[in-house]
Amino acid sequence: MDSALGTNQQYEVSQRGQASSKWMARADVFILGLFLMEPPACIFLFTCVLQLSHTWSVNNFLMTGPKAYLIYSSSVAAGAQSGIEECKYQFAWDRWNCPERALQLSSHGGLRSANRETAFVHAISSAGVMYTLTRNCSLGDFDNCGCDDSRNGQLGGQGWLWGGCSDNVGFGEAISKQFVDALETGQDARAAMNLHNNEAGRKAVKATMKRTCKCHGVSGSCTTQTCWLQLPEFREVGAHLKEKYHAALKVELLQGAGNSAAGRGAIADTFRAISTRELVHLEDSPDYCLENKTLGLPGTEGRECLRRGRALGRWERRSCRRLCGDCGLAVEQRRAETVTSCNCKFHWCCAVRCEQCRRRVTKYFCSRSGGERLRPRRRP
Repeated sequence: MDSALGTNQQYEVSQRGQASSKWMARADVFILGLFLMEPPACIFLFTCVLQLSHTWSVNNFLMTGPKAYLIYSSSVAAGAQSGIEECKYQFAWDRWNCPERALQLSSHGGLRSANRETAFVHAISSAGVMYTLTRNCSLGDFDNCGCDDSRNGQLGGQGWLWGGCSDNVGFGEAISKQFVDALETGQDARAAMNLHNNEAGRKAVKATMKRTCKCHGVSGSCTTQTCWLQLPEFREVGAHLKEKYHAALKVELLQGAGNSAAGRGAIADTFRAISTRELVHLEDSPDYCLENKTLGLPGTEGRECLRRGRALGRWERRSCRRLCGDCGLAVEQRRAETVTSCNCKFHWCCAVRCEQCRRRVTKYFCSRSGGERLRPRRRP
């Protein structure tokens, strides 16, 4: 049997067996161990570890945790970190810009809102973990994982067959699901929303996979093609989820749907009817223009925006109107000095020496007083 199917079968066996129950029971222990090893990533994924009633250490986990999963911990941490970076990139010029407070993922304690921003944070973190596990599998970092060649030799379409070494997204999906979903132990609407968005993140990785082909034929002709699937750049996954964020669906639950058996069933039926490719949220977003200390929102006053630049996209070029004008703020122009390395030369052997060049640049900031006022548009 091929390596991909063998890996998945091994995973399924462990999922059904005693190791799985131990893993679920000690998920909080594992996450604290991960927190102690990789603080930034774990803060992003699971802050509930800080609320544990007992103090644990990495050694506690090494002695009691599911050792089969230890080999994946660094990949999980790296995937979480890539989710942090992508979230900040995608929302750099939005009113909500993925602040540190928003990266504290907990089922109920860390994030106070169940809005579309929370949905994106869950989806991008889940996608980052799956993506990194899949990539590291392809790089040979895990002994029990290899190419997904389960479809090799089968007809894929007109003129091409499956072949080569496809990235094993099945492996990445299965392991990431165990790590990311294990902390959602509740059965209420918030837990259902988080699990749904976790799955949407994993679906985004699959949806953005690229088909790569190689031609076969006499004298360079392309009589037939052999094709396989490869991971895209993670930026494409982030852009895909940003589109899903804008189209996120608000779930309206009947009043009184709670923790009773009937209530849990109604919640499950509601989410089951929505495609797992879509992001969902339960609450409307607050006004990110305004400072709200209770919610930890800084508002847009003082935020930098962009106006000029050849490489700027449409979204970036409109950031001053979105952050300042539409929030009732003026655009203040400030001159600043930047220092960059320039006139770099290679000297034998073996050093590169650069000069320090100073340049005056113009920057733009949202200001309550002074500066240019833009006519506000209707806020989205």
